[in-house]
Amino acid sequence: MKKIQRVLAIAGVTLLVLMYLVTLLFALFDTSRSLILFKASVMCTVLVPILVWGYTVIYRLAKGKNEQELQETLKMLEKEEMQKKEETQNKEVRQNNK
Repeated sequence: MKKIQRVLAIAGVTLLVLMYLVTLLFALFDTSRSLILFKASVMCTVLVPILVWGYTVIYRLAKGKNEQELQETLKMLEKEEMQKKEETQNKEVRQNNK
């Protein structure tokens, strides 16, 4: 998991650096479309990190809920297993008492 996070972090940093570089290039060169491309590049430079942050927050919240549900399910299964063991022991005790 750590390796995947590291690779994704490096990819994100590379993407941000490339977006900053493209924005700088659009600002320096004067072509007919450079203003439109510059505006689009600035918007991507702002929006992409915000979206990534939002996705990570939602992922953490969803993961936390899933872990809570998993823990609750495991506790319930453990209780059921203990009850079955107790019932089995009670049956054995009853049979021994007869």
